[in-house]
Amino acid sequence: MPVGLIALALGGFGIGLTEFVIMGLLPQVAADFHVTEATAGWLISGYALAVVVGALGLTAAVTRFERKPVLAVLMLLFIAGNLVSALAPDYSVMMIGRIIAALAHGAFFGIGAVVAASMVAPTKKAGAIAIMFTGLTAANVLGVPFGTMLGQAAGWRSTFWAITVIGVLALAGILALVPRTGSGDSASGSLRGELRAFRSGQVWLSILVTILGYGGMFGAFTYIAFTLTEVTGFSATTVPWLLILFGVGLFIGNTVGGKAADKNVDRTLLVVLAILVVVLVVFALTAGNQPLTIASMVLLGGFGFATVPGLQMRVMKYASNAPTLASGANIGAFNVGNALGAWLGGVTITAGLGYTSPIWAGAGITLLGLAVMAFAAAHAKKHDADLPGAGGSTVPAVAAETSTDLPVTEAAAVAR
Repeated sequence: MPVGLIALALGGFGIGLTEFVIMGLLPQVAADFHVTEATAGWLISGYALAVVVGALGLTAAVTRFERKPVLAVLMLLFIAGNLVSALAPDYSVMMIGRIIAALAHGAFFGIGAVVAASMVAPTKKAGAIAIMFTGLTAANVLGVPFGTMLGQAAGWRSTFWAITVIGVLALAGILALVPRTGSGDSASGSLRGELRAFRSGQVWLSILVTILGYGGMFGAFTYIAFTLTEVTGFSATTVPWLLILFGVGLFIGNTVGGKAADKNVDRTLLVVLAILVVVLVVFALTAGNQPLTIASMVLLGGFGFATVPGLQMRVMKYASNAPTLASGANIGAFNVGNALGAWLGGVTITAGLGYTSPIWAGAGITLLGLAVMAFAAAHAKKHDADLPGAGGSTVPAVAAETSTDLPVTEAAAVAR
């Protein structure tokens, strides 16, 4: 395993911690700044919206530059944002710090995924992306619980100081361990070259699958604390430990999903999304049973995050030799999915449908994502079969044998 992947994973750990740990610290932040919890909640929503802006706008602005220095600058931006948050004298400055950190989020994962894929052989690219995202899953398993406990024991600012230190360590790792790579578009090094990727219908279909597939999982997860306490009957003090089990599922799913996607991206996504629909339906039906709910939590995290390496790899695959902006756009799509799932789940609760209704809503969104994925896979397969000289074998396999120096699997040349 290239050691540079460890540095990228550490950066992902810090970014994941910044995104999610605030959820457990909102009461302290709200009390310190004398705002309502609903107002404090905008520190989460504002962050998510800024991620989308950074994933598109910031990534587009840096496509012509070499990726390693760009990653270093993004990590500096992340450090600055968390430093502002740690020192914030009032709510407005805290929001500014959150936005600054979030702008680095989408671009870091989007560009980092391309860099991670460039470090390994074509047959291991999705696995390399999964390793980078391991930092994000580790943030959920270990970082969020311990970050919350640190904030509760020493004040919420201490958590942001700790995240700032993690950012500094990740920056040092990137500078020392990540190899130099090309610019965002190896063909022309221009934004125009990157924008060509969006001529591909498969890129747009992949982004839509990301929104629906990941949004369904996140919609169910957003209100999971209410489900666990009000439906399943767990005490509030038990919820953090149950969330660790969810995080364990994330970790396993990310690793297994990455390895499976390296063998066949479309088949992996179809199978995982289909199983995820079943998991969500069973979870909704058995939410009143504590042992079954625990099992559902692990499976929800596992199959929910098993989609991530494949979804990211598929976008990069069909973006051909200009994957950077498309990769960043897909990171933004994950956050759009988060917002969609959370919004729809909130609508069902407000409508009086109960605290299992977000799970049902998540199942419906995921089922729609599965349908889009089936359409995309069938269309891609037909297009590949029609290509001259396909000869019954896939173009990706041929390309992978003839060249290994491009930033993504050479299957990217197909179906546009």
